[in-house]
Amino acid sequence: MRVHRMRTAALAGIAALSMVVAACGSSGGTGTPSQSSSESSSSQSSQSSSSQQSSSSSGSGGSGSSADAKTATSASDFGGMDGLVAAAKKEGQLNVIALPPDWANYGAIIKAFSAKYGITVNSQNPNGSSAQEIEAAKTNAGTNTAPDVFDLGPAVALASTDMFAPYKVQAWADIPDANKEASGLWFNDYTGVMSVGYNKTKFGEITSLNDLLGAKFKGTFALNGNPTQAGAAFSGFVMVALANGGSPDNLQPGIDFFKKAKDAGTFIPIDPTPATIASGQTGVVIDWSYNQLSAAQQLKKQGVDWAMYVPDNAAVGSYYVQAINKGAPHPAAARLWEEFLYTPEAQNLYMAGGAQPVEFEAMKKAGTLDATAEASLPKTSSPIIQLTDAQQKAASTFLNSNWSKIAG
Repeated sequence: MRVHRMRTAALAGIAALSMVVAACGSSGGTGTPSQSSSESSSSQSSQSSSSQQSSSSSGSGGSGSSADAKTATSASDFGGMDGLVAAAKKEGQLNVIALPPDWANYGAIIKAFSAKYGITVNSQNPNGSSAQEIEAAKTNAGTNTAPDVFDLGPAVALASTDMFAPYKVQAWADIPDANKEASGLWFNDYTGVMSVGYNKTKFGEITSLNDLLGAKFKGTFALNGNPTQAGAAFSGFVMVALANGGSPDNLQPGIDFFKKAKDAGTFIPIDPTPATIASGQTGVVIDWSYNQLSAAQQLKKQGVDWAMYVPDNAAVGSYYVQAINKGAPHPAAARLWEEFLYTPEAQNLYMAGGAQPVEFEAMKKAGTLDATAEASLPKTSSPIIQLTDAQQKAASTFLNSNWSKIAG
């Protein structure tokens, strides 16, 4: 996400991201895949098993006090990792939300966590937006079905900090200062590059966003979500604005372009899914590079070349945000989940899915990067741009006032 006041420290990990972007035909899905069968059954079965659990089962270390787990700010409050693991296993459940299995390799990450600790992961609304994550926490507050943890776009996260419980994982020092809130309310996890994924087999090569105004793209061009609610769509909109002469402080060119595309009949305001991509309904999708990678892998089986294009000087990157719901029904499991995500094992799993992990530089220095996983990172020919927090907030305000002109 730049003319570009970049957060230098926040981009330390991205600077090493050797992301090449061209029409690379092996890019992937749309970040809105459906649940895997194991996650779906876990989510369904957990409704009854979770409802049978009382919050008193959410104990900390040796005390069995749910209040201790809910207020714990580090593993030391459990007497160390062994105590945290014991408390989380006693709860036996973890509610995650809006984590599609094909998004940043979350399917493999969830399976690895569950296998390692024997904790059932209930994956709720995998195709949901960041805004829907927060709404679910509010709607289900005080119940055992409320989400325990969040994975949010930065705009929604910055507007929702009153929902978060502070916690610092053991790898806290490996997360750059610009990628975390000082008290532990939130911390970044991974990023990618915003890109245009498209069916090259059908449409040929795309070399400019203006190509998408052509008649052959009628009714097939989609943005992954509503940019006022979904982090991917927000960053996609910023990419379009920059590619059309805008800047992080001037996003009007983005509105102008989408209006042209809507008037031309090419842009359709629907949420793309693997099914809409596979069927050809959405033959062009603006989404994260790691999701394009997933789509390309799936479509290759059908003989379709799903390629990826990033406009010059518009390589938008934006770290997603991890946070613990302060009303988490499984507070120890929520904290153990965060601890797991910031281990080399999970960070390498993000990378295997084409996402740049926030601990990239620290792991590179420590020699814990998986070389095979690192090879999955895409490459870009221009510097990665990231909005500052102030620019994120201003952009969100701008979109809330103007996107209805396109989607309304």
